[in-house]
Amino acid sequence: MTALIGGTPPEPPVPDCGIPERLATRMSMAEQYEYLRTKLSRRRALVSAGAVAGGLLTGCAGKSTADGKAALPSPATSKVPGAVVTPFGRHLAFGADPKTAMRISWQVPFAVRKPYVRVGTKPDDLSRRITAEVRDLHTPGVTGVRPAVEQYYVHAALDGLSPGTTYYYGVGHEGFDPATPAHRSTIGSFRTAPGNPERFAFTAFGDQGVSNAAVANDHVLLGQNPAFHLHAGDICYADTNGLGRTTDGYDPTYWNLFLKQNEPVSRTVPWMVTTGNHDMEAWYSPDGYGGQLARWSLPENGFDPTHAPGVYSFVYGNVGVVALDANDVSYEITANLGYTDGKQTKWLDGRLRELRATKGVDFVVVFFHHCAYSTSAHASDGGVRAEWLPLFAKHQVDLVINGHNHVYERTDAIKNGAVGRAVPIGASTDPTRDGIVYVTAGGGGRDLYGFPAGVKESYEGHVTRHGQVDTVQWAKGQHTEAETVEWSRVRYRGFSLLSVEAESGSTPRLKVSALDQNGTRIDHFEVRRGR
Repeated sequence: MTALIGGTPPEPPVPDCGIPERLATRMSMAEQYEYLRTKLSRRRALVSAGAVAGGLLTGCAGKSTADGKAALPSPATSKVPGAVVTPFGRHLAFGADPKTAMRISWQVPFAVRKPYVRVGTKPDDLSRRITAEVRDLHTPGVTGVRPAVEQYYVHAALDGLSPGTTYYYGVGHEGFDPATPAHRSTIGSFRTAPGNPERFAFTAFGDQGVSNAAVANDHVLLGQNPAFHLHAGDICYADTNGLGRTTDGYDPTYWNLFLKQNEPVSRTVPWMVTTGNHDMEAWYSPDGYGGQLARWSLPENGFDPTHAPGVYSFVYGNVGVVALDANDVSYEITANLGYTDGKQTKWLDGRLRELRATKGVDFVVVFFHHCAYSTSAHASDGGVRAEWLPLFAKHQVDLVINGHNHVYERTDAIKNGAVGRAVPIGASTDPTRDGIVYVTAGGGGRDLYGFPAGVKESYEGHVTRHGQVDTVQWAKGQHTEAETVEWSRVRYRGFSLLSVEAESGSTPRLKVSALDQNGTRIDHFEVRRGR
């Protein structure tokens, strides 16, 4: 549902009967649920509430029908007063144009009526009200393993915003008004992209999950004051096996913990995600992405946003960003191999061509999950190389960011499959001449990997001798082929993130840095075009 900024005057305040903030900050999600259930039992309150997300999640769960298609889940049966339902897990994302469009999403523990966002350019003036929608995600139970779970995600689309403007917002529903004094602490803010290119920073990592390390990375991320964050897949790890099968271990309530963990960052920094192998949650159609469609509102300008939500693009300042779903081309994990029937790759070719022709776009950054070049545990994916690397070279992509391997690894500039130019720490490179630098930024917070036996780490302040590395790449048929490479320039086995500063003007550049979980720099280099 899309609404222009505008709306109705504020409604009168309602009394707050939710969890006191002093308690909520010390309680786990499970404890909050139990608190509400106990409180509701004492009050014997029953208020009908239910909202199902139309046809968007048709077939997400339920018994199969005679024609083999999954039936719709049963209607929501939660019956609780809206006053005791507290929103959590707010996360932002750009619409197709970051200058004028923002998507605000959040979660509620029970179904609610008439959800909305209040928004304004001052924190004490949220008189504009935008209607939101609830997307009900039903996960069927597994006997002896887990009960059925109902989760409720709420989304509001804000369009017609002014470029380069800070907005304040609060999320609510019938019975919970963020404009009341009791809920003023829930107000967040965001800033739209500037109308003209200017200096800005963005951050990136993959493979985050829920952990103390993930929280530490979030703190470092906030310190970079990023305009947005790129999450290169394997977002939450509710699916522990990551094979895209219903035999994978799966706990949908892990998403509750993840969204609550990241809220201090994602309520202010647009959190731009794409899909990893652990994000193929086979219990939801289509293609295991029904959960993604329920939880996230991302730019709907990919080749098919209702079936491939992690494929989209946007332009911020002088940087064009393209998100891809590498599950479509992966030779290693084949659950969704070829599911787009080549449509994604065709779209990619056209979109890169458009970005290169867009006035004011100096750089093109592509991010996705599976690695094009890495020597760590999952190594390199030959499917990614075969399908997409020719297009990256054809359109002179400036930087490629991956996850999948839980390390930091950065290549030299690669051209025609080999080193086109050595890029030591602190050096600069020109994609129009040297080739493309590929960065594996998989140290977002999940358990760490290593490098091949005998291969040493090499990073800023700890540079070791550069040489050949014996590794493998995944080939068709889910088997590996040995290769000896010279492109592995920087290797760090630790939690980390990528920070990129974009500059426009007479000498446009991308200043790329990698930071460990304490904020210490472990790598840096520059990308300049046509120097």
